[in-house]
Amino acid sequence: MSLKDRITDEIKTAMKAQDKLRLETLRSIKKVLLEKEVSVRPSGQTELTEEQEIESLSQIAKQRRDSIEQYTNANRPDLAQKEAEELAIIETFLPAQMSDEEVENAIAKIIADVGASSPKDMGKVMGPVMQQLKGKADGKKVQAIVKAKLGA
Repeated sequence: MSLKDRITDEIKTAMKAQDKLRLETLRSIKKVLLEKEVSVRPSGQTELTEEQEIESLSQIAKQRRDSIEQYTNANRPDLAQKEAEELAIIETFLPAQMSDEEVENAIAKIIADVGASSPKDMGKVMGPVMQQLKGKADGKKVQAIVKAKLGA
């Protein structure tokens, strides 16, 4: 079953349960996926790949995290709470996030593979790291760990 089909089923369930927040969030996810699907059609692709779906969901999740941070800084806990609830719903469709230890091990291996040793090598490391960890770990967390390991 594709992600779009799963979300459609979840929308029906949320409608029956009259869960307004979940319904709203699921509809916004579906909208983003449909927009992404339309944007790839000119290249001859009719459906999104799993990687493209995860990328889209990751972007939505990142937007929610950024909003939570901004609302918290602006002393608006009510809005931050709503974003956090939406983020929890979005994360149910994303692959399980890697633990900090797993992320550190993966980064250490890539640093060794590319032979990075100083903060100047950050760009050389970040490309392969983000390719390997895309959708599995938060980009800000990954960047902080890479900086720490390279002594930046």
